[in-house]
Parts: sequence; C-alpha cells; structure tokens
Amino acid sequence: MAQLKIVRVRSLEGPVIKFGSLNKSYTSLWTSYLDRKRMKLPLWRCVLLMGGAASSGSRAGSILEPIAAVPLNDELQRARALVIKAEEEVLSKLADKMLAEIDDIQNLLQIIIRLDVITARAKYSLAYDGTFPDIYMPNHIGGEPSDSLSQGATTSSASSHPSRRNWKLYMPKSYHPLLLKRHLEDLHNAKKDVVDATAEIRRNLLGKHIEGNDGDARLASMKLRVSELEKNYPVPVDLMITENTNVLVITGPNTGGKTISLKTVGLASLMTKTGLYVLASEPVKIPWFDGIYADIGDEQSLTQSLSTFSGHLRQIGAIRSQSTHKSLVLLDEVGAGTNPLEGAALGMSILESFAETGSFLTIATTHHGELKMLKYRNDAFENACVEFDELSLKPTYKILWGVPGRSNAINIAERLGLNFVIVDGARKLLGTANAEINEVIVDMERFKQSFQEHLQEAEHYLMLSKELRESLLVAKKKIADHAVKLKNRKTRAVLDSASVARSLLRSKLLQQQLQFRESSEVESEKGRVVSSRQSAEDLEQSKSCDISPGGRSLSSEASKAAGVDEQSKIPVAGDMVHVPSLGMQVVVSKVEETKGEIIVQAGNMKLRLKLKDIQSRRSRTS
Repeated sequence: MAQLKIVRVRSLEGPVIKFGSLNKSYTSLWTSYLDRKRMKLPLWRCVLLMGGAASSGSRAGSILEPIAAVPLNDELQRARALVIKAEEEVLSKLADKMLAEIDDIQNLLQIIIRLDVITARAKYSLAYDGTFPDIYMPNHIGGEPSDSLSQGATTSSASSHPSRRNWKLYMPKSYHPLLLKRHLEDLHNAKKDVVDATAEIRRNLLGKHIEGNDGDARLASMKLRVSELEKNYPVPVDLMITENTNVLVITGPNTGGKTISLKTVGLASLMTKTGLYVLASEPVKIPWFDGIYADIGDEQSLTQSLSTFSGHLRQIGAIRSQSTHKSLVLLDEVGAGTNPLEGAALGMSILESFAETGSFLTIATTHHGELKMLKYRNDAFENACVEFDELSLKPTYKILWGVPGRSNAINIAERLGLNFVIVDGARKLLGTANAEINEVIVDMERFKQSFQEHLQEAEHYLMLSKELRESLLVAKKKIADHAVKLKNRKTRAVLDSASVARSLLRSKLLQQQLQFRESSEVESEKGRVVSSRQSAEDLEQSKSCDISPGGRSLSSEASKAAGVDEQSKIPVAGDMVHVPSLGMQVVVSKVEETKGEIIVQAGNMKLRLKLKDIQSRRSRTS
C-alpha cells in the first residue's frame, strides 16, 4: 500500500515539472519551496505567468507559483501526507513485532557483540604476531606464584627457556603496541607510495609523457625511506624479573626508554586480562594482577592548585591506599619535582612501603642515585638501567639488568666540546668517590654486555643444536622406515618364492601319485594273470588228490591250515606284503605291534596302515 502511494507522488510530480517545461525559457527556474513546486524569478521578470502570481519574494527576486500548478501541488501534498502515514503504520507494525521478541533480540545482540570482540582480539593477535602468555595467580605468601591458569603454556615456557630460574615476569623482546602499530603503518604507507609511484611512471611511459628525472628521483627517495623504515625497526625491550624481586628501579638518561618500558609492562598486563596475545617473543609469563595502578606523566592542575610534585604525591597516596599484594604498581620519576635530597628520601620510603605489603610488583623510574642503593640493603629490590652510547651520544633503548645507571652529564659535556676547565672543575666538585663508583658501574656494564653477547651466542648454538637434533631424528625415522620397507619387501619375496615352491611340489607329488597308480595297476594285472594260472594248476592237482574218510580232500585241509598259519604270521621289517586297498605290494619299514599298525614303503612315500588291512604276505626281500 505504501509503495502505491509513493508511486502516486512520483506520478504527480511529473505533470508539475512537465508544466514548467512548456516554456523552455523557464525550465531552469523551477524550485521546491515549502514542499511545493514553484518558480524563482528575478525582480525585473516578475510578471503574470500562466494566469497570475501566487507569491512574491524579496528584492533579489520572487518565488511564483503558477495558478495552473496550484491544484497539482495540492494533490501532491495530500499524496505525500498519505505516504508519511503509510510509512508510520508500517513502522508501527514492525515495532510491535520486534517488541514481542525484544528479549531474544537483545540476547542475540549481546552474543553478536561478544563474538565480534573475540574475533577482533584474534585478528589483532595474529596481525601483530603475538604470543600466548603463561598466566598464573599471584600468591600473597612470600610472593610465590601459585597454580598456572594456562597449563598448556606452562610446560612450553619451562622447557623453552634456556635457564632454569623462576620468573615473576618474563617478556623477552616485547614491543609497545602503539609504537609497533605506528611503525607498521608508516612502513605500509611508504610501500604503497612506492607502488603508486611505479605505476604512475609506467603509465607515463605508455602514454609517452616524459617527465624527465623527477619521477625517478622521487621513486628513489621513496625506496630509500622504505629501506630506512625496515632498518630502523622499533627496539624491543627485554623484561625479566625474578620471583624474589618486589620492586624494580630503572635509572638512566632522559629519552632512554624508561617510561616506554613502564607502559609496555602495563599494556601487556591489560592485554593479558582482556584476552589478547602479548607482543613479545616466546615464552611469556605474566601474573594475573587484580589491579594495575600507574602514576605516569605530569599531574599538575591549575584548577585544583596542584603543582607537579603535589599531583604526584596525591596520585601515589591514592595508589598506596587501593593497591593489594596482588597488584601491579608503575611509578614514573618517583621523588621528582622537589629538592633532590628530600625527593630521594621520600622516594626511598615510598618504594620500601610498596616492597613490604603494597603490591605484588612495583616498577619505578628515577634520576635519584640514592634509590640505586636500596638493592644492597634489601633483597626485594633490583636495579636496571637503560643503555646509553657515549660515542654517538644516543640511547640504545636497551635495558641492562642488575646494573645501576650512572651519570653521563660530565662525559657528554666533555664530548660536546665544553671548556676543559669547566669539565675538570665539575669533576673535582663531584668528588673522586663518585668517579670511582662510575668506573665500577662502567666495568659492570661492559661485563653485562659481554655476558649478553655470550648468552645470545649460546642461544644461537642451542637453536642450531635443536635444529640438528630434529634433522637427526627425521633422518633416523627415515632410515627406520626404509629398513621396515626392505624387511617387508624381503618377506613378501620369500613368501612368493615359498608359494611358488609349494605349488611346484604339489604338482610334482600329484604327478608321482599318478605314475605310482599306473605302475600299481600294471603290477596288479600281472598278479591276477599269475594267480589265475596258479589256481588252474591247483585245480588240476586237487582232482588227482585222494579224498579223506570224512568227505574232505587232503589238499583242501592242507591249504586251509596253511592260510591260517599265513594270516597269523606278523610281518617284520623288510617283508614284502600285499595291500588290497592300494592294489599293490609294498615293503615293510616298521612294525608297531602294540598299536596294531605297520609302516610300509610304497615307492617314494611312507604309509601307516593297520595290520588287518594286509591280506597276503610274501617272503622278505633280499
């Protein structure tokens, strides 16, 4: 219904516009004023048009509505009102239908939001090559870590790390997310500029628009910028805090990376709690902090009449009252903004308070040298400093662990060419004891750098040994698989040969049996001929014999007695006997009288027969 009304409105707009097109000189003067089609004319052209003027304007001109267009505009207004009413009815019906399912719609919306957040986390972690962290719950008893929340990562973390120390926080080669994001975006934009410039030069060459060497020079500069960005990758920070450390004090020059290290730890902890991977190398171990508190930046407030020092103190006081033995506390430039001696004393007291019961882990940066001494009177403290290259007078953004930072102001002033007298006077005012401490710190830094180099070399060789071990295992597996294949192949060959030999033996045996049967049939035929002749001779002899008084002949009685004697005789080895079932004569090999069996030799075969199966026997063979 609403669509029909919209079509009606469009059909009414057509005649009004067509009306103005009757006079082509006024076609461009049509406009919409108060939702009605009207004409805007200059003041000097305001004349009666098509029957009269409907309205007039200012000095600049007048807006006229031709009388003939008035009914069309009225009908157009009514049609528009009907369209609005129809749209409201449709929206009302849709709202009623949605209201009936509002609970399910809200639940579905929440589920979609959760899935979208999870997908965003996964995409971010994969895009920046994050590492799945090993998370564990802090234990308030002695600061020892308790059960791990990610059992799968615990094993890998313990096995992959070269040393066997227990870490409270372990994040090798970690990056600040915003620094890494900005660098990758700059690199992406630079590469895109190179591609666009190359495509533009190619189009110019195809179109024969020669720009000279400007395009090539611009392209070369863009490529140089890409190479510089690839070379100047953000420097990762190694954050490795042992389980016995409650407070870490980081010292060093300004712009050396102290604050960035604090922010990196805080952001990594927050990323872990929100389900994001940590931007660091494997393995990563982070506690599950119940709260993350930070005092970073200038807390000066003119509206609250707070100086920088007062703002820091108020913030630290609030953190101290809210933090627990499972919290992370990050303090930047603790004790700064006031008298150095008082600030150092206040900073030492603040850090000792956090070391006792204030937090699970506290990381603080400072320029006060007195805070470095806390490590040597309290085992809960640890020192670290950002490295500074005195040759280039630039920070390296690397952290040296276990080494307190030293002052570089006098050495930097000397390298910058400050007057020798001024530099020498500053050294005398500083004192020889401080100079000796700086020399000790220099030796410690050199030793630490040498240790790091040897550690990296050892890790490199360890990785090579792992690769060689894996390759050896692969080769061993291949050799074992090849041996199994050869054994199976030989087994199949032996089985095939045995099958062929078995078939040949079976065919030979069948052939021998056939030959034996043929020979036995021939011998049995000969035996029947001989026995028939013998029976004829015996018959002639019986006729000539006398008959006994009982009516029996003497020859028949003698023959029966001989037959009984022959049946009762047991053959011995070497006798020739006749086997009716085979129809042949065989040689006795062995007699087993207790079993009533006999073993005979029939050609190439030995047979086991019963004694009752033998009907006639012959004399022993010579």
